[in-house]
Amino acid sequence: MDMFANLALGFSEAFALQNLLYCFLGVFLGTFIGVLPGIGPLATISMLLPLTFYVPPTAALIMLAGIYYGAQYGGSTASILMNLPGTPAAAVVCLDGYPMAKQGRAGVALFMTTIASFVGSTIGIVILTAFSPTLAGVALAFGPADYFSMMLLGLVAAAALAQGSPAKGIAMVLAGLALGMVGTDVQTGQQRFTFDIPQLADGISLVALAMGLFGVSEVITSIMRMREVSKQKQEKITLRSMVPTKSDVKQSWRAMLRGSGVGSFFGTLPGAGTTIASFIAYAVEKRIARKPERFGQGAVEGVSAPESASNASAQTAFIPTLTLGIPGDAVMALMLGAMIIQGIQPGPRLVTEHPELFWGLIASFWIGNVMLVVLNIPMIGLWVRMLRIPYGILYPAILLFICIGVFSVNNSAFDVLLVMIFGIVGYVMVLLKFEPAPLVLGFILGPLMEEHVRRAMLLSRGDAMVFLERPISASFLALTFALLAWSLFSAIRSMRYRPRAAAAR
Repeated sequence: MDMFANLALGFSEAFALQNLLYCFLGVFLGTFIGVLPGIGPLATISMLLPLTFYVPPTAALIMLAGIYYGAQYGGSTASILMNLPGTPAAAVVCLDGYPMAKQGRAGVALFMTTIASFVGSTIGIVILTAFSPTLAGVALAFGPADYFSMMLLGLVAAAALAQGSPAKGIAMVLAGLALGMVGTDVQTGQQRFTFDIPQLADGISLVALAMGLFGVSEVITSIMRMREVSKQKQEKITLRSMVPTKSDVKQSWRAMLRGSGVGSFFGTLPGAGTTIASFIAYAVEKRIARKPERFGQGAVEGVSAPESASNASAQTAFIPTLTLGIPGDAVMALMLGAMIIQGIQPGPRLVTEHPELFWGLIASFWIGNVMLVVLNIPMIGLWVRMLRIPYGILYPAILLFICIGVFSVNNSAFDVLLVMIFGIVGYVMVLLKFEPAPLVLGFILGPLMEEHVRRAMLLSRGDAMVFLERPISASFLALTFALLAWSLFSAIRSMRYRPRAAAAR
């Protein structure tokens, strides 16, 4: 009965006119951004973070969340039509979605991805609704040492599971921790790493960091991709061409359920994210298929499974973020930052201290996903035409909005300069194949980890064994060291394999 009462409270909050408008704005912008290759939800949320200063917390989070899961819906459009994924998680949809488009079945592929997105999101929301309060209740027993160890595990997992070298991921986490230390120490009042620059006394702005790393750098790297898109012709999609056959439905519905299960599991893991979930779901379908040779040739399961996994993962990723205060990926880190900006501390007490925000956000997920089905199926022709926007108009406008947005936060030209610096740094990181996501996780979690480790040391009177004496903390530390050992072993094995592969050539 408590769950139904909580959901009733959430829907009463979500159906408020202001929250409905921001929910629609979020899912519309998310779909729009997901359709366009190269921008992605990270850049969009980064650009819209300044808006969270001027609206109530619930409305701000509803809009940012709508952008996130809306981008998962729209990300498959360019993957199917252009073989250019709108989001990293949509890259796997290219494998079978684009061959379906070349066979004249682009409409069916787009329809099935929309249905798979809805099914995956629905299952993810059910799991989020059922397990979040329970997990929050368990987390109330955590102490400062437990929180520190859990956050350390989250950072190491994000670094180890990041695309590319685990060593590079760990380096990015350490860089984020260092940037998070810039500013005035809360307990001693001493300025750290400010280099006598007055504007850094309050630390580096999260908005400036996120806009630079994900906004400006994405704009720079996306220009060539949009040039490729502008040279291609889009297929005309009609509602009649989107009707699937009985065979399509029969082959897809089990794949959607399996993909939703895979995505729901990986969404709750720190560092896994939607990209890993979609690739694992695709691999599972190919493994159990009677004719695996169909995959890569236009198999409808190869579209439905990863799409449902991606959206289920996007929803269940909110479980550790809201209940534990541990973001699983960079998007969740920005959501965490938005809550902190609003003066709301994510964690197990969020459910009891801000029930209208917690349950209102969950209720908005149901409403937003219904909106997305309405937006994606009848308006698919509009999204296809969005791919024709000239990049010469689109990207200068994005850069202008970035500069206006970051300046409006503190009315500081120094923050605009930081955006440009971090934009160049982010572009260099892309060229060198460094993932910026672990850096943002380290930047946001670093101050929280410092606070918990200091609190733990004060309570234990300086005894560092408190981190090993508490069973919960010791378990998290054991998992952390096991993950580090696995990453080190994988790195050594790959280094040994490369000379053998070169000699074989």
